[in-house]
Amino acid sequence: MGLSIIGSIIIGILAGFIAGQITKGRGFGLIVNLIVGLIGAVLGRFIFSLLDVDFGGIIGVLIVSVVGAVVFLWILSLFSRRGNRV
Repeated sequence: MGLSIIGSIIIGILAGFIAGQITKGRGFGLIVNLIVGLIGAVLGRFIFSLLDVDFGGIIGVLIVSVVGAVVFLWILSLFSRRGNRV
């Protein structure tokens, strides 16, 4: 049984916010947090599937999403004009 759409949105917002706190020390706003969190969820699921690691439950989904979002923000920082500040 998967998360509902509302549950996925809430996890995405939380993951984006937490990733923003980890990488830049602040969040990015509701919409950007959601986008970063959702992309992070996909990227995190891909990374953890390559490592053959599986997390269950809402906390597991949040952990995978946060890790993916941090990796996503790090990749974005490589392409930013400000340099590598992660």
